Amino acid sequence: MTLTELRYIVAVARERHFGRAAEACFVSQPTLSVAIKKLEEELEVKIFERGGSEVSVTPLGEDIVRQAQVTLESAASIKEIARRGKDPLAGPLRLGVIHTIGPYLLPDLVRNTIAQVPQMPLMLQENFTVRLLEMLRTGELDCTVLAEPFPDTGLAIAPLYDEPFMVAVPRDHPLATRERISSAELKQETMLLLGTGHCFRDHVLEVCPEFARFASDAEGIRKSFEGSSLETIRHMVASGMGLTVVPQLSIPPGAGTDRDALVRYLPFADPVPTRRVVLAWRRSFTRYEAIAALRNAIMSCPLEGVRRITD
Repeated sequence: MTLTELRYIVAVARERHFGRAAEACFVSQPTLSVAIKKLEEELEVKIFERGGSEVSVTPLGEDIVRQAQVTLESAASIKEIARRGKDPLAGPLRLGVIHTIGPYLLPDLVRNTIAQVPQMPLMLQENFTVRLLEMLRTGELDCTVLAEPFPDTGLAIAPLYDEPFMVAVPRDHPLATRERISSAELKQETMLLLGTGHCFRDHVLEVCPEFARFASDAEGIRKSFEGSSLETIRHMVASGMGLTVVPQLSIPPGAGTDRDALVRYLPFADPVPTRRVVLAWRRSFTRYEAIAALRNAIMSCPLEGVRRITD
């Protein structure tokens, strides 16, 4: 049994396809297939079910792949220990960020990281929460910035900030002159939501659960529409299609003083809905100094309008 064979089975389990796994490992498919078959013969168990267009992992194979990942991480940690002896922060950090945080946090974060820890470049991945958690589990990412709640996977977590939600309305909308708005008032409006898979969509539905019905004749609701990103929805609001709820950091600088802006942003009346944003990483990840440096870089970002958690 070799570390190379373990890398191969982890890759196949992740890709569910021998060809894609071989490409990810930079080897030919026959080389990968022969190595995995050799490992299965050595262990006298079947790790993968082969058939159809997709490869599946056997129940026993799931345990083997999980242990293989732990073994690979342990082997990698040996190199990390050696590297940390020279420079604890040397080398890239693979960071995942959800879609509704990435565009608004990353510009300042990258700038701060370059200034504070130039020897630790960020390798960035923007994706849905579920996918980022999977990439953490398989070792494709070192850490992620997520919004709670998310499935408990035994991760180490450091809270970053609590971010309030705001209501975005067309500038000519009757509510545009209001100082605050309650969630109950939104029930009478056309609401624009992110599509399925975005955790922020779920946060909005917690504020106004009635919008989950998506029925034009639902009591107290005219209609609900979906968009692929916050920026797309913001343009839909500007065109007068309806209202939406956005996180505080997504609001453009100076939006409150721009009289020509097509969108107005209104705070919620108490109780103000918020989301907690956290930094999460595997407990087996050994670059503690890198995590601390990343958190310091995040906390030194402007983060206008949010409540930083410094404990």
